Amino acid sequence: MIVFIVLLEFFCGSLMFSYWLGMLFKKDITAVGDGNPGAFNLIQAVGFKIGLLGVALDFLKGYFPLVYFVEKGYLPKSYIIAGAIAPILGHAFSPFLRFKGGKAIATTFGVWSATTRFRVSLFYAVVLALLFLIAKKLKHGGPTSTEEDAFMVVLGFTIVGAYLYLNNFSVYLLTLWFLNLIIMIYKNKEKLATFYISLTDRQHEIKK
Repeated sequence: MIVFIVLLEFFCGSLMFSYWLGMLFKKDITAVGDGNPGAFNLIQAVGFKIGLLGVALDFLKGYFPLVYFVEKGYLPKSYIIAGAIAPILGHAFSPFLRFKGGKAIATTFGVWSATTRFRVSLFYAVVLALLFLIAKKLKHGGPTSTEEDAFMVVLGFTIVGAYLYLNNFSVYLLTLWFLNLIIMIYKNKEKLATFYISLTDRQHEIKK
């Protein structure tokens, strides 16, 4: 039963709603922005309303099945980690896109909303909003790059880990956070590397 639930969670996560919505409107969102087949590129390609639908669907596939299985008692605490990480893995490595899925940000929000009744997901949303405001201030209102966005997403989720630890969240949630962070870093590794190189170059220029 547990194996079936985990596989079903992975399958739900692998459903690339944002990519398919883009194709429905004859837009390949992998050719937009940073090439990520997720909801944020859907917004750029098709518009806010359809993009918001993509965000909602990517959120719900991480939220609804997990809440159902936990509330019904089909997924005991000892197996929640496997059930919760599965939809994130499904989105990040979707077989529908030859295992080249998205970054699973909206799905991550869904999973953490399900496992902590929105507490951690709301905290993460506030952290990201603050980081975005700081970035906009530093850039004098200019747009942030995809590399800067990737850095803020990972930094914000790292802060979530500190929040979990300081507030004595359970070990299984800390473990889930760690696995989620590894996936997040992996899916953003190129952007993070470029951000680090550009930051290092700026430091060298300042020293000169």
